Amino acid sequence: MSEIKLNKLADYLWEIPQEGNMLVPARIYATEKMLPNLLADNAPQQAANVAHMPGIVGYSLAMPDIHWGYGFPIGGVAAFDVDSGVISPGGVGYDINCGVRLMASALTREEVAPKMQQLMGALYKNVPTGVGASGRLTLEQKELQHVMTEGAKWTVKNDYGTEAERDFIEERGTMAGANPDLISNKASQRGRSQLGTLGSGNHFLEVGYVAEIFDATAAEALGLFQDQVTVIIHCGSRGFGHQVCEDQLSVMDKAVHKYGITLPDRQLCCAPISSPEGQNYLGAMRCAVNFAFANRQIIAHWTRESFSHIMNKAPKYIGLRTVYEVAHNIAKMERHTFEGVEREVCVHRKGATRAFPAGHPHIPSAYQNVGQPVLIPGDMGRYSYVLVGAPGSMEQTFGSTCHGAGRAMSRNKAMKVAAGRNIAKEMQDQGVYVMGASRRTIDEEIPEAYKDVTEVVDTCHMAGISHKVAQLRPLGCIKG
Repeated sequence: MSEIKLNKLADYLWEIPQEGNMLVPARIYATEKMLPNLLADNAPQQAANVAHMPGIVGYSLAMPDIHWGYGFPIGGVAAFDVDSGVISPGGVGYDINCGVRLMASALTREEVAPKMQQLMGALYKNVPTGVGASGRLTLEQKELQHVMTEGAKWTVKNDYGTEAERDFIEERGTMAGANPDLISNKASQRGRSQLGTLGSGNHFLEVGYVAEIFDATAAEALGLFQDQVTVIIHCGSRGFGHQVCEDQLSVMDKAVHKYGITLPDRQLCCAPISSPEGQNYLGAMRCAVNFAFANRQIIAHWTRESFSHIMNKAPKYIGLRTVYEVAHNIAKMERHTFEGVEREVCVHRKGATRAFPAGHPHIPSAYQNVGQPVLIPGDMGRYSYVLVGAPGSMEQTFGSTCHGAGRAMSRNKAMKVAAGRNIAKEMQDQGVYVMGASRRTIDEEIPEAYKDVTEVVDTCHMAGISHKVAQLRPLGCIKG
């Protein structure tokens, strides 16, 4: 149990006061009911540790799904001045550009429910899952380098989607500034056969439906309607991104000493943004960002094919389109106003989602009147949420909000709780078809291993950093 001091600022906001060598306070979004679980691990201390880092602007921030991570807490947000600040791999994470795509179809729950078992079987066959899983593609090095620099643009050129679809992906699915020359042979070898795969851990592909609409105007703008069948794809840059992070951490370890940076935790190793090490990290990270964008685009394409085959309809009649795709683990150069001063900052979002409000120039024209879609998955037994960015995000959190439910128990504890149970059978009895690479994979992801995502979403809604639009409920889930 963390002994860290928390001052209550509002019903949804707590502050760790600036003490010792902290350069700014740390702020945590949570309700009082959530505090015992939140304080049960070291995540609040990690949020305070981030506040020691050079060039941090305003606050070290933590979303209500905060839990312990490498260096930064998962659910952590921090903005650093581009001139005096640092870049840290721990503020992005190992699974670079882990993110979520929401797709919505022209089908209803009533149409799809009778074929759910066959549909999940087809999806499981077409989208490889599990630790180290290889996909249906194996790229030559030259093609992999194109993926690193082009991301979703490469997939469109290779007939895995359309150019118009890119408008509904953060960064249009291609992040500029990627430098393949900074990628190790080991990272390339790991990535060559993993494009189009879910991976392991908490990654998943879920077929669900719109169960409840909270904002009819926003739902209409996003093309969502009651009982509509949806798909959520949650995955990242696989072993490629993991290796990129591993390679860069060793560089940053040395950079800390080179630049005389003092940190409370070695896992926060970093370098000045303007330094060669900082710029090289950004160039390598962006390669992994683009790999992940391409990965989800290919999975989306194979998902469409699976639906078309099982429903015996052409894709145009299935109507499975991308509503939006967001990145969770990323560092981006953005312009924000803090205390009346507009400045360029490097925003680290680790287990956090961009949440730009209506009118922001970096969201699709179709959503200008309602705000950027925010996609918050829950667990496989309950529900997920669609929100839109709200004005408060720009005022409070550098355009950020939560990214999911957040774990309530470790994987080992989840395994103990699931011992002797048939989780897949339990889920099927609830009307949810679950498949996974192994029984362990499913057991680690039992619904009770996660916080109730409603509490997390309601906290962000109440804080005014994102606004609820719809609730989605699962019909079937493939676990990595």
